[in-house]
Amino acid sequence: MTLIEELRWRGMLQDIMPGTEEQLNKEMTTAYIGFDPTADSLHIGSLVPILLLVHLQKRGHKPIALIGGATGMIGDPTGKSQERNLLSPEQLAVNIAGIRKQLAKHLDFSPELKNRAELVNNYDWFGKIGFIEFLRVAGKFITVNYMMAKDSVKKRIESDTGISYTEFAYQLMQGYDFYWLYEHMNCKLQMGGSDQWGNITTGAEFIRRKTGGEAFAFTCPLITKADGGKFGKTEKGNVWLNAEKTSPYQFYQFWLNASDTDAEKWIKIFTFLTPEVINNLLEEHSKNPGGRTLQKTLAKEVTTFIHGEEEYNKAVETTEKLFSAQNAGIDTLTVEDLENMEGVIKFDYPKQKITGGIDIVSFLAETGAFPSKGEARKMIQNGGVSINRSKIDSISRQLGAGDLLHNEYVLVQKGKKHYYLVKATE
Repeated sequence: MTLIEELRWRGMLQDIMPGTEEQLNKEMTTAYIGFDPTADSLHIGSLVPILLLVHLQKRGHKPIALIGGATGMIGDPTGKSQERNLLSPEQLAVNIAGIRKQLAKHLDFSPELKNRAELVNNYDWFGKIGFIEFLRVAGKFITVNYMMAKDSVKKRIESDTGISYTEFAYQLMQGYDFYWLYEHMNCKLQMGGSDQWGNITTGAEFIRRKTGGEAFAFTCPLITKADGGKFGKTEKGNVWLNAEKTSPYQFYQFWLNASDTDAEKWIKIFTFLTPEVINNLLEEHSKNPGGRTLQKTLAKEVTTFIHGEEEYNKAVETTEKLFSAQNAGIDTLTVEDLENMEGVIKFDYPKQKITGGIDIVSFLAETGAFPSKGEARKMIQNGGVSINRSKIDSISRQLGAGDLLHNEYVLVQKGKKHYYLVKATE
């Protein structure tokens, strides 16, 4: 398969300009994707662009990761219903440094490589251009009519909030990025999410009108979840690539908890497994969905790619400790394991009440694990409650100091999937 054929098979291709596939098949092509420095870490919504650059380099092409130090000061109106807060130069510097560090983990920047990856910051050229110069070298080549025809701009103009000139100019600035890279780094291809198609084609058009040259583009689909939820979001917010913002365990759990429908789609997009391996996994999963082979493989591949094999192994170990059907391993849980549990509801409860002895029904109702004593009692009688992975078989069971993990925690399980961590407070 060619690069484009593989991306199409993986579900990573949406729009493509005529001639793009021929250009990639003809010669080593320099291509870029832009990253918006709105935070000091990328999140998993940025994974597809990163993977596109990796696929590109693996096929012998030259990838450029552009960090929008200048455009980040303005804000892209695409998909936004209102003006975005402008970032200070100091915060932008912090954000850019964090993103630069993450991208360097996945692309090969070795100087001896002919197709070595490059990192650029568009502030390096925009910071040297005055307003009048920009209007002369860029503004005259793209008409207002052309810019207003783009959906992202049209929607904002027709909305109640409108669009400022600042954000309106974003499209032209992104187009100039493509032109600058075309002129200075022989970059002929821009890639991005499908919501960027308007901005990307503006760049290609700008190159054509200003230089008479030919530029190319393709986009990937925006990732969605089968249940309609926003991809990359959990109860705690974004799933970040930075381990300090989202722990490797939490990151692993996100992929492990993917629905069957999502896992079938994501295994192609987010891994480098071959079609043969993936087709075998899909067949195995269809025969035994309960084994969750697809989710386990997906979680392994993505967690290892982002955090490394050691962190992946730790995440698996913690998962087995927490969610094993057996009681084995509960005493080996560390405080960090307990505090970082994903998808677990946490409550504080007076330590004195536990150490003084309290019946299980009152404990469950007072902590909030159950809305009432009646429901707690019924669930216990049906065998649906466990304390520290040990099933409770009597409503007369008393809790005491011996039930505290690390003299501070009680892990409660209700049914098969609901977990609560009770922290005993002084």
